[in-house]
Amino acid sequence: MAVFEAVPKAFGLPCLISPALSLPPQTFDPQRHQYYATAILKKVLKHLPKNALKILAMTTVDLFIPIMKFIFGEAQFEGRAALFSTYRLRPEFYGFDPDRRLLLGRSTKEAVHELGHTFGLTHCFSPECVMHSSSLIQETDRKGAGLCPTCRELFEWTWAKKDNPVDYP
Repeated sequence: MAVFEAVPKAFGLPCLISPALSLPPQTFDPQRHQYYATAILKKVLKHLPKNALKILAMTTVDLFIPIMKFIFGEAQFEGRAALFSTYRLRPEFYGFDPDRRLLLGRSTKEAVHELGHTFGLTHCFSPECVMHSSSLIQETDRKGAGLCPTCRELFEWTWAKKDNPVDYP
């Protein structure tokens, strides 16, 4: 399943693909050899179409925030923008042969996880839930690609009370 197919399945919302954006050079930290995720999110927000509920950006560069050595992604909690990178999701990063299916599965989990934060979902205690925190790739591999029943209920309750015109599955 492609990432753009996972979003409608997880949240019951349509997903559109927009043209690629270039990364602002000032988001690169030459000492860390990584890109500052929060600064990228700010740029992404400037390109959010007026009729879009959320925006999810995907990149192939290594991301960081100042308090961590690296991150798989970042989102504005209850905000409109989320970002994830495939850089550390690729099996080659860990010395293994390329595996497209594994990369797509990891990317799907990360996309749904970060978008979940924009919908107000926090990290889940259930290790099978896509909202479970992942600091290591092994944790990403262990968790599922969907919301657990509790997170599903929280998502539906939160968005139903906001009088959203979307019918959830």
